[in-house]
Amino acid sequence: MSVETIDTLVVGGGQAGVAMSEHLSKCGVPHLVLERGRIAERWRSQRWDSLVANGPAWHDRFPGMEFPLTGPDGFPSKEEVADYFVAYAKQINAPIRSGVEVRSVQRNTGRPGFRVETSDGAIEANSVVAATGPFQVPVIPTVVPADAGILQIHSSAYRNPAQLPKGAVLVVGAGSSGVQIADELQRAGRRVYLSVGAHDRPPRAYRGRDFCWWLGVLGKWDLETPGPGTEHVTIAVSGARGGETIDFRRLAAQGLTLVGMTKTCQDGLMTFAPDLGKNIARGDANLMSLLDEADAYVARNGLDLPEEPAARRIGPDPDCVTNPILELDLNEAGIGSIIWATGFAVDYSWLKVDAFDEKGRPKHQRGVSTEPGIYFLGLPWQSRRGSSFIWGVWHDAKHVADRISTQRKYLAYHAAAKRETVDA
Repeated sequence: MSVETIDTLVVGGGQAGVAMSEHLSKCGVPHLVLERGRIAERWRSQRWDSLVANGPAWHDRFPGMEFPLTGPDGFPSKEEVADYFVAYAKQINAPIRSGVEVRSVQRNTGRPGFRVETSDGAIEANSVVAATGPFQVPVIPTVVPADAGILQIHSSAYRNPAQLPKGAVLVVGAGSSGVQIADELQRAGRRVYLSVGAHDRPPRAYRGRDFCWWLGVLGKWDLETPGPGTEHVTIAVSGARGGETIDFRRLAAQGLTLVGMTKTCQDGLMTFAPDLGKNIARGDANLMSLLDEADAYVARNGLDLPEEPAARRIGPDPDCVTNPILELDLNEAGIGSIIWATGFAVDYSWLKVDAFDEKGRPKHQRGVSTEPGIYFLGLPWQSRRGSSFIWGVWHDAKHVADRISTQRKYLAYHAAAKRETVDA
């Protein structure tokens, strides 16, 4: 069978793959993007029905296109986000081939490039970009036995309240996904327990500006390395109902029961760490710190932005915080479902090259792998804090494309020099 050849192969047709294609085209690099599902597949099939983007439309987009339906300060739905990337790919004429799974990538022996085995045959490429992003394999901790008689799903498999069996629901994880799902379930009339760990909770907006704007002007999006112990800190923020600041006390007041970090489950008895009050206080401190920095920025620059004292009001702790539940009998509580909003792990088992450390994490500098010819895109903190966001991945793609283009120029010089030697 014939083997297809291409200069650069991009694996993944989501926001990273589309951004990579745009910049490769601008650099004149022949390339092909392979996507095993549809363009932006995860936005369609691994998000709940009511999800909207967590950032406003003016911020979380590529520079070359605005969202057609949602205004700049609104939060587009998940389907609109997916449609956006489809339209963007069409606008830039991205060579995306959908429905093709990449099964392995191996370096050629004794000659440049890589052999890529796919569900549609073999491809040889000089460079390969892994643009599969950070949300690859849902993580469900092995806490509750699979035969416990309770439905257990990851947040990526949750769609709506009607999907779940009758009964109360335990949501484990209080980042953006966990909070929004727990809130939706409670509003739908479910009894909900929410397991809350350490988190940051920035204001949705403050003094008339969205928190995305504040993180920008305060230089926080451009931080190149996370602070000590902050690389994997959960951030609770929501674009639901037009955008709102996450307030765990308000959630408790509307009927949701907060518990601490989930620890163990034995014979149907779930235990939680006695850290709920500390976790809530930490989130409050994070909120106040950002408000302080914003106020200082306003004063320093003489900005005419209205004061907002209400943003600093902290209500009384609910009973579930002052008298935290440390043990919960799942049967007595009537819990029929557990939703694990516990994040994702990466899976690069298909990339059979020397590009990973002992923990399986990519070894790279701003997406340029230690393995020549291999590149990564869409990683958290790839070049800065904003790297895994829509606008951030677009800028990282430009850097990676420039590096690929530079390498092609060196190889072109070598080939030309070799021809001149032969001709002479």
